[in-house]
Amino acid sequence: MKLKIFALVAVAALGALAVVGTASAIKIRVRAGDIILDAHGDFFPKALPKFKNAPIITEGGGKLSTVSGNLPPILDTFMLEFDKHGAVDTTGLPVCTQAKLVATDVPAARRACGPATVGTGFGKAIVKFPEQGPIPASSPITIFNGPKQGRNDTIIAHAHLDVPAPTTFIVPIVIEKINKGVYGYRVLVKIPKIAGGFGHPISGRARVGKKWVFKGKKHSYINARCETGHFQVRGEFSFKETDELMKASFVFPCKVRK
Repeated sequence: MKLKIFALVAVAALGALAVVGTASAIKIRVRAGDIILDAHGDFFPKALPKFKNAPIITEGGGKLSTVSGNLPPILDTFMLEFDKHGAVDTTGLPVCTQAKLVATDVPAARRACGPATVGTGFGKAIVKFPEQGPIPASSPITIFNGPKQGRNDTIIAHAHLDVPAPTTFIVPIVIEKINKGVYGYRVLVKIPKIAGGFGHPISGRARVGKKWVFKGKKHSYINARCETGHFQVRGEFSFKETDELMKASFVFPCKVRK
């Protein structure tokens, strides 16, 4: 299982959140009308036990574009459902809260919540005001372990833009446990406005994984097993000012460790 969150915070959420498993680095292209999503993902180690979860580290990302060459519509929400053959472990892991991240740039956020960091990445956007040329904007992305919501774990994605004005983005995301056939986890993310709604998330990448020791026992943030020989993930992405709904389902092979 892979937690891959792609934003700035939008694509950060998409790059760092997409929890998928791959036997080797994989690239895919999905199209809905004029919109194109190019995504990639990987995890390691690639061989896993069949019936027992083992630690993994994941990485992935994505890029939005259009067939017409125009700016892609602004990503509004996305939902991802992930294979049930894995688990997130936060036992003894420090917790970051939104209050600690208010009005922080990237270095300040990482100082405030460094021990709670479970992933890092980078995101790019294009800000396009009416009658002005496009303004590129980018930020490192940090993914923190957040407070539990009931039985569900959460993460907080953080980014900071200096253009067109200094702005901090804080995106809380619930990792919801579900019981839906092969799918055992779901995330639903509402993308915050960038530059007052004139920012278009373009691309993002993230690497997620952490190991630590608590009370003498080893722990790993992301864990998975190769019980069926593959992992599955499905996603739905909606955009502002268009009725296009991008849907995709993927099956990624894994290897059984002997």
